[in-house]
This record gives sequence, structure tokens and C-alpha cells, in this order.
Amino acid sequence: MIEEQEPPAPISKSQRKRDMHDLQDIGEELVALSADRLRALELPEPLLDAVQAARNISKFGALRRQLQYVGRLMRSVDSEPIRAQLDAWNGKSAAHTAWLHRLENWRERLLAEEDALGEFMTAFPAVDTQHLRTLIRNARQERLEDRPPKAFRALFQTLRDTVPPPEAG
Repeated sequence: MIEEQEPPAPISKSQRKRDMHDLQDIGEELVALSADRLRALELPEPLLDAVQAARNISKFGALRRQLQYVGRLMRSVDSEPIRAQLDAWNGKSAAHTAWLHRLENWRERLLAEEDALGEFMTAFPAVDTQHLRTLIRNARQERLEDRPPKAFRALFQTLRDTVPPPEAG
């Protein structure tokens, strides 16, 4: 017995408008990019020309119209790879988020476990061990005395400088 499939529900006018505004927002981000990053995206020629033209417009009304035109051109390209690359450059990628969680996990382990420092030094031998020990000791003391987390934050900064970030696509 063959089941008849219902045709997909039509997209509402409101949803189409939201989608168009999203594409226009991506276009605004493209206009704000540096020339090197814009070239790295390898955009189609008409879209690239429209983005570069928008950079030279200073009057608000004209800029708004140009950004609407960029959004209209964005409808003809696959915006997902562009969005993914912009997110990666803006630190919104899943890999970047995982890296930040990894740093947070290291910080909590270093503060809670005595043997975590040895593991961290094995994994990242270039770290300034003495500075790291001082930060850990001070952060633990801050927690005990319920003081502002100055060393706690400095420890995270040191970890961020030590652990390499993920490669941005």
C-alpha cells in the first residue's frame, strides 16, 4: 500500500521576512570584514562587488538600500558556509566553545586536584610552572577567604595563552 505524502507546508510570510533579515545581517557582517577575510570567503563576483560598494557609502538611507541589495544577492548563494566561517572568526564555532570548556575544566581541576598540575605540565611543557603554581595557590586562597576572583581570572588567562586554540576553518 502506497502512502501519500502531504506536500510541505508553505513557508509563512513572516518566516520568509525573518530569513531575508538574517541574510541581510550576514551581509552587514560581510561589509564590516577586512579585505583579506573578504577575499578568503571567495564570494561570487556580484555579491563581492555589492559588498565593496556598500563600504564606500556613507549616507544612511543609501547604505540601508545597498545592504538590502546585498541581502537579496545572498538569497542566490549558499549562506551556510559563509555563516560558519563568520562564526569561526567571531569565536562562535563549536570547536571554539569546546576549547573554552576545556580551559574551564583545566582550571577547575587545577584548583581541586593536587595531581592535575603534573598532568597539565606534561601536556603543555612550555608553561611557566612557577607562575602557574602561584596563581593556583592565590585562587584557592581567594575562594577560602571569599575575596574577588582576581587570581581565578588570571589563571584562566594563563591557560588561554598556554593551550592552543582550535584552527579557524
